[in-house]
Amino acid sequence: MKKEVVMKLWNNLVLEDPWFLLLLLLLPLFIYFTWFRRKGSDSQMTLPFLEGLKLGGWKPVLKNLMRILSLLAFAGLVIAMARPQEALQEENITSEGIDIVLAVDVSGSMLARDFEPDRLGAAKNMGIDFVDKREFDRIGLVVFAGESFTQCPITADHQVIKKLFSEVRSGLIEDGTAIGMGLATSVSRLKDSKAESKVVILMTDGVNNSGFIDPITAAETAEQFSVKVYTIGVGTEGNAPYPVKTMFGTRLQQMEVNIDEDLLKEIAEKTGGQYFRATDNNSLQKIYDQIDKLEKTEIEVSRVKRRTERFYPFVFASLFILGFSLLLNYTLFRKIN
Repeated sequence: MKKEVVMKLWNNLVLEDPWFLLLLLLLPLFIYFTWFRRKGSDSQMTLPFLEGLKLGGWKPVLKNLMRILSLLAFAGLVIAMARPQEALQEENITSEGIDIVLAVDVSGSMLARDFEPDRLGAAKNMGIDFVDKREFDRIGLVVFAGESFTQCPITADHQVIKKLFSEVRSGLIEDGTAIGMGLATSVSRLKDSKAESKVVILMTDGVNNSGFIDPITAAETAEQFSVKVYTIGVGTEGNAPYPVKTMFGTRLQQMEVNIDEDLLKEIAEKTGGQYFRATDNNSLQKIYDQIDKLEKTEIEVSRVKRRTERFYPFVFASLFILGFSLLLNYTLFRKIN
């Protein structure tokens, strides 16, 4: 098979056979022979009957101009041989998409300041970044505290989900931590999905203490519908500063971090996912990055290349210049040696 050698010029213009450009190295030789070697050959005998038609001082200028145009004509023919082409490329992308639901705890404890600006703020910022990376996936958003609801159904419109994610705040629903409710709502958004892979990323900082659905029952339902659950426990080790309202305003108070890691591990293991512990912004970012790598979308890209020849203008321009030069040589500049 012939190896394709293509030189890109600008935008969509390429040269199919760029090696012909090496002929342009002959230009200095032509300049030498047309200007310097023929310098003394301009004083030649003209026809007597043309004596009265002398062109004065502009004739040498015109002659030099014609020499320059001849060089340009040669350069144009060389470029034409290099075959300029306009290259257009179309891409057809086939994606085996992954449907993902982000289930985020919005209870009051998510306002703890062991993350920047707080746990919920960090979860929102990095969750939005995660959405940006999943270009070909459909994503939904579920929030939960004492109960749960769907903030955004599964959608391919990432601008919509990012806007709704940015509007999430604590206090939207009754306080508490209903992990089972959050997971069950997420699974209900995915159970009818036709995607090759269905994933829930569930993030919480507490212990299940609300809701009427047991977390393990919700995990069994997820397993039944082939939904993989990644669980993330959010909170530093030991104590964390929580904002507490007092009669003197809001103050930070150190409170013990209590995450039911055993429960989160069991949910992840039962559904084929993994459990992660995020203790600060950096570790939470790494977890999102790791999940992004674990759940790679299969993308098939087929490219169709079309090329249109664009050497014709160079040929026509060069031939016109050469023809005009010959016409002048046989008329205006005709001479007897």
